[in-house]
Amino acid sequence: MRLSSTSFADGQPIPGEYAFAVPDPAARIKLSSNRNPHLRWTDVPAGTKSFAVICHDPDVPSRGDDVNKEGRVVPADLPRVDFYHWVLVDLPASVTEIQAGEFADGVHARGKPGPEAKHGALQGINDYTAWFTGDAEMGGDYYGYDGPCPPWNDELIHRYVFTVYALDVEKLGLSGRFGGAEALKAIQPHILAQASITGTYTLNPQATAKRG
Repeated sequence: MRLSSTSFADGQPIPGEYAFAVPDPAARIKLSSNRNPHLRWTDVPAGTKSFAVICHDPDVPSRGDDVNKEGRVVPADLPRVDFYHWVLVDLPASVTEIQAGEFADGVHARGKPGPEAKHGALQGINDYTAWFTGDAEMGGDYYGYDGPCPPWNDELIHRYVFTVYALDVEKLGLSGRFGGAEALKAIQPHILAQASITGTYTLNPQATAKRG
């Protein structure tokens, strides 16, 4: 199976329109158009009954002590953890392309509704749900896609891995409020094939380091 995008090239920067935030000279960052990127997959294996789409950032700081704090930096060698930006399951086998902005267009304070989505699919919550916990203006369940917003003082350029899974079942049996870990656990026994592309993003104009 092969995965491609007209929104960004594999291994190259993701344009700001597909991010949660973009750099701002006055305020460090500002909210962006936050559209999901275009994705298209081919060479689908026989027997495919549905698809799942997962986007995760494996470069999120494991500690938040220095995150977005003036006069401090998040060092590139700090251990990193996963952050899920998009969890989409039960996408019908007839759908092999997602248009830019089809599932997300704009930042929605307190998150977009879910889990129901287009084409009869389901979207899980992404990790902005936990990030904004306790925030009076932004706190809520963030269903579907919300794009990159790495710390503006991170020395590391973050990677965003989009993976499409071809599955041997029409429905995974997920419902309600589920996240990336729950979706991957349900996906694993049913994978016929998978394909990934990776985009990069930073809000730090001085970031030069890159893992991997």
